[in-house]
Amino acid sequence: MATPGCPAPRAGTAALYISPWLINPLGYPGAVGMEQIKSLGISVPCVQERAECRPSHLFLQFVCLFAQIPAEESEDEPPSSEERADAWLRERDATEGNSEVAVAEETEGDGHRDGEEAEQPDQMPSLSNKPRKKKKKRKTRKTSAEETLEDNDLEDIDGLLEKPEDTNGLSQNSQSGVISDSRPLLYVEHRNLNPENELKRYFGARAVLGDQRPRQRQHQHIRSTWLTTPKNTWPRYSRTGMSMELLETRRGVQYFAFKHHHKYQQLQFKFLEAVESMNLNNIVMLLEALDPYHVDSLLQLSDVCRMREDHEMARDFIEQALYSMECTFHPVFSLTSGTCRLDYRRPENRSFFLALFKHLMFLEKRGCPRTALEFCKLILSLDPDNDPLCMLLMIDFLSLRAREYTFLTRMFQEWESHRNLSQLPNFAFSVPLAYFFLSQQEERSELELSQAQERAAQLIQLALIMFPSVLMPLLDHCGVQPDSRVTSHSFFGLNAQISQLPALTQLTSLYVERTHSLWKDPAVMAWLETHVHEVLRKVDAQDPLVQEAEHKRKTRYQSAPRNIYRHIVLSEVKEAMAALPLEVTSQPVMGHDPLPPLDSIISYTRPESAGSCPPTPALLSCRRTSGTTGKRRLERGRTSTRG
Repeated sequence: MATPGCPAPRAGTAALYISPWLINPLGYPGAVGMEQIKSLGISVPCVQERAECRPSHLFLQFVCLFAQIPAEESEDEPPSSEERADAWLRERDATEGNSEVAVAEETEGDGHRDGEEAEQPDQMPSLSNKPRKKKKKRKTRKTSAEETLEDNDLEDIDGLLEKPEDTNGLSQNSQSGVISDSRPLLYVEHRNLNPENELKRYFGARAVLGDQRPRQRQHQHIRSTWLTTPKNTWPRYSRTGMSMELLETRRGVQYFAFKHHHKYQQLQFKFLEAVESMNLNNIVMLLEALDPYHVDSLLQLSDVCRMREDHEMARDFIEQALYSMECTFHPVFSLTSGTCRLDYRRPENRSFFLALFKHLMFLEKRGCPRTALEFCKLILSLDPDNDPLCMLLMIDFLSLRAREYTFLTRMFQEWESHRNLSQLPNFAFSVPLAYFFLSQQEERSELELSQAQERAAQLIQLALIMFPSVLMPLLDHCGVQPDSRVTSHSFFGLNAQISQLPALTQLTSLYVERTHSLWKDPAVMAWLETHVHEVLRKVDAQDPLVQEAEHKRKTRYQSAPRNIYRHIVLSEVKEAMAALPLEVTSQPVMGHDPLPPLDSIISYTRPESAGSCPPTPALLSCRRTSGTTGKRRLERGRTSTRG
């Protein structure tokens, strides 16, 4: 019997009618999908017919809904309608967030349902049970996908080790040459500042992270930063009294400076007292009792741990110092733009330079040359004109180790005209070596390969003519015995070593000690031997280039600038340090501020007190590598809580 005021049922279907108010009180099919109801043969009136069906008839229609559905309705259901109803129910479960509950109920009832399916194999499961079985299948597919991703992380180690060769060489730069060339030379990428990303490319995620999955690596109270990965074992960070301010903007370049507030100035004074006392325990007390993130104290303790060969703890102190300083960055200070500057003449800025440099050294020793190169570019971008730590003496070595040959050659092309890079022994030899490696890559066209070979040959001959004293120490470090023609010739013989000026000896010793491992390849040695004999032929023929190079060596390397001495002290290369002049070795070299600039910009001075040194500009950043303060108690409560 049809409900009064409602349309008659369709022929061949159950006499059933549902009012729109039963579907949804607001007139929108939300509780039950409109399309699913129509597919079951149930009549739903259009919008104009809703006015004819009054709420007074709701109860009668509800009775009709359950009284007139045939028992065999689900069996006669078309498959397409069933799939649509099932898809809608899955969407509803996902929207309501009940997928996990549905899976749990499915797991609990698996045994009972499996028995029913065995007894009634031909019976189609009811509509209410359908989403559970679909959920189970979908969960299985998700698990399989996760297992596939984990298997991909455990690829063959040899294949993973080949990836850096394919991605860091010329092939990658050829594919993305337009993007790379359009960026500034010292552009820094955030992803390349994380050593874990480089280690994952070498050994896979599981080898680096172990059983700890990314979702488990949560830091409860430590903010995320770019320069380091904070650890939950570190002390809880609180404001240390240091900040960063924007000084000025000129021609699109922003000049920043770290600022020490009164609280941090007092810490700095106590630190200097601790250094003068030559007692390491007092620096430890300063960190524990006053501020666990005092940067200079962390740098000092890192040096002590490194000298005691506790490299893990030394690296941890450096990372804490970087984390502390990054937390004080100005909102517009950018690590990647290459247009943010810090003046090394300001003592407050020097700690950041030194922390970055020490972190870079740890990364290189850890086997992460690509990450170390990115930090080297970052340091150079902070003050590229003055280069206070002389990163130009290291960037070529890191580029070769990271197989970033195109970056090195691009830097040489862009900076040679105004920086005269060819007059540095490291660039004179490393750039032709980079061109040689590029000429060995088969991915390039024959024209590009021939151009790289020609450029490499031209530059290596110029390097050997300009710096003949590099050859014999380089071959000696590589364990190669040169032929009699080379050893007997005066151009490359002992005379080239003795007649060399001390400033040039420092540069050549630093380069040979640092990069000799890159020249040990047999193909490289065969290529070098060919051009050594070609240079000897030019020397015997009295080529004008030989006389010109000799004149340059005698006039251009009378003394080295202060930033080169600072770089040698920080690098701790024994042969280069042995060649330092007396004016450097005779004065005390402070570990956390070696050889401060003579034209320092002082923002505050240390007050005079009994037993303290007079307030000099250099003293604000002076730090000795071996000491800290006396044993007197620092009468101040703890201001930090360890995590």
